[in-house]
Amino acid sequence: MPINSKQRKALKSKAHHLKPVIRIGQHGVSEGVITETNLSLDTHELIKVQIQQGDRDERHAAIEVLCQQAGAELVHAIGKVFIIYRQSKKQPKK
Repeated sequence: MPINSKQRKALKSKAHHLKPVIRIGQHGVSEGVITETNLSLDTHELIKVQIQQGDRDERHAAIEVLCQQAGAELVHAIGKVFIIYRQSKKQPKK
């Protein structure tokens, strides 16, 4: 489900005040990180991820793997912080 530029802009503004809930350290993207990311995305839909390891290419490769494994989409990346989004499978309350 690709998001368009208007949706991306709205998601970026929603994520502005958020703190990173997932931190990826020296061991990279592990099964535990993927599990926690899935739980966070199920709960919040929109989260920030901070990656401490490596250079820019390594960080972008790690976030691509994480997004692919979690079924999420990268909204925005700046430095070591990435915003990812996955629409909730639950029906919204009316």
